[in-house]
Amino acid sequence: MAISKIRIRDIPEEERPRERLIRNGPESLSNAELLGVILRTGSREENAVSLANQILSKYNIKQLSLTNVSTLTQVHGVGKAKAAQIAAVFELARRLETFVEEPKRKICSPKDVYVLMYPKMREQKKEKFITLCLDTKNQVLKEEVVSIGSLNASIVHPREVFKSALMESSASVIIVHNHPSGDPSPSREDIMVTEKLVEGGKLLGIDVLDHIIIGDGRYVSLKDEGFVK
Repeated sequence: MAISKIRIRDIPEEERPRERLIRNGPESLSNAELLGVILRTGSREENAVSLANQILSKYNIKQLSLTNVSTLTQVHGVGKAKAAQIAAVFELARRLETFVEEPKRKICSPKDVYVLMYPKMREQKKEKFITLCLDTKNQVLKEEVVSIGSLNASIVHPREVFKSALMESSASVIIVHNHPSGDPSPSREDIMVTEKLVEGGKLLGIDVLDHIIIGDGRYVSLKDEGFVK
């Protein structure tokens, strides 16, 4: 049987391009194998890698990046879907060349948290509990919604609060939740949950810098109130 007619699934799993990419990284694959992973399937006559080789025999990588969908479909075995996949990959590569990462939002005060979160929380009809994961410069790495609904110690568990912080290698977190009533005054439950999370953070080596409660045009910092130490 010709090599081109061997189906990818007939190749031992550890030798398949996608599995090798996952195991060893994309740099371990040839251009044809990388293109084969993008194509996913070949044609009736040949597998994805063989089809990729056929494409690369007509175009080098630079030429391929500039070839439009209509022209690509003239290659035997390349339909509109495969041509679109190739075009999409190269367009992403072009956008990466001009990509400029937005500066991370830095938190210097409770008001900074309020300004950041109030537009997202002011119209919420239910309490939403959010963790802001911060780096060593107090820049926001990630916002994570921990729970939605009435705040209580059973649903706001340290495991859920700190999960993203651990994954992001955060230096610290700020807890934020809203009061749909509009009154940001902390309840007894708010204070108990805060104290529980502060202690949990100490065990994990992740500081809880504050717990901000957002109301209608107002906020309360539990650190300013003396409940975060």
